Amino acid sequence: MSESLAFSQPSQRDFLWLHLRELPYFRALLRAVEARFYQGLHLPHPVLDIGCGDGHFASVTFDEPLDVGIDPDRRVLPLARGYRGYRWVLRGYGDALPFGRATFASAVSNSVLEHIPDVDIVLCEVARVLRPGAPFIFCVPNHRFAPSLSVAHFLERLGWHGLAEVYRRFFNRISRHYHCDDVPRWQERLENAGFVLENYWHYFSPAALACLEWGHYFGLPSLVARKLTGKWILAPYLWNLALTRRVVQPFYDQPAVCADGVYTFYIARRA
Repeated sequence: MSESLAFSQPSQRDFLWLHLRELPYFRALLRAVEARFYQGLHLPHPVLDIGCGDGHFASVTFDEPLDVGIDPDRRVLPLARGYRGYRWVLRGYGDALPFGRATFASAVSNSVLEHIPDVDIVLCEVARVLRPGAPFIFCVPNHRFAPSLSVAHFLERLGWHGLAEVYRRFFNRISRHYHCDDVPRWQERLENAGFVLENYWHYFSPAALACLEWGHYFGLPSLVARKLTGKWILAPYLWNLALTRRVVQPFYDQPAVCADGVYTFYIARRA
């Protein structure tokens, strides 16, 4: 197991635009960066996606549909079926996956595990439904996420350290983060569940995080649009999103892997 910079093959797809035209810019930036990591990674079929959400990420990231996407939120399942990123979309919970032992040859979970309180049970369930030697690929925010938040840094410069910690807890709460842990903690979880950690790398710089952080506030009009129309972006055209793209493009163009990145991408394998 090692931290590696060799993670993917180049892709001709413009992942930033594919996400910007569908998502609020802060989420689009993060998902576009993550989509690049999957290029060149081999996912043997059948593939399980734990926490597929609305299916948009899979539909633009992978060359062909994944076999099964599962999510507990019944509201997003029709969207996931509509994006056609999966052959089958099912409602279910990660701590009780509705599949037999050794059903799948690989599994992914993109920015999902940090939102699950009892994540150890979920990891054991993923191990149960994977075949021996099957890869399990996932990504999560790490221990640098909250300490790197820009508003907290500003408050600390003013000497308001207590308020900075309150803000960090607030932002993790609105992000629904239960687990922002370092590599040793995730390695321990994986090994306890029956996995071997083969590779990992950190990504998304503190500067990119600031872009994401402020996007939660500047992106409120997108939330209103979503509530009223079911769509995040009402005019998904270049003339409408050119300025947005100009703002986020430099962060997308940063080196994808960085030592001080606030997210970590993991490649594990079922023992």
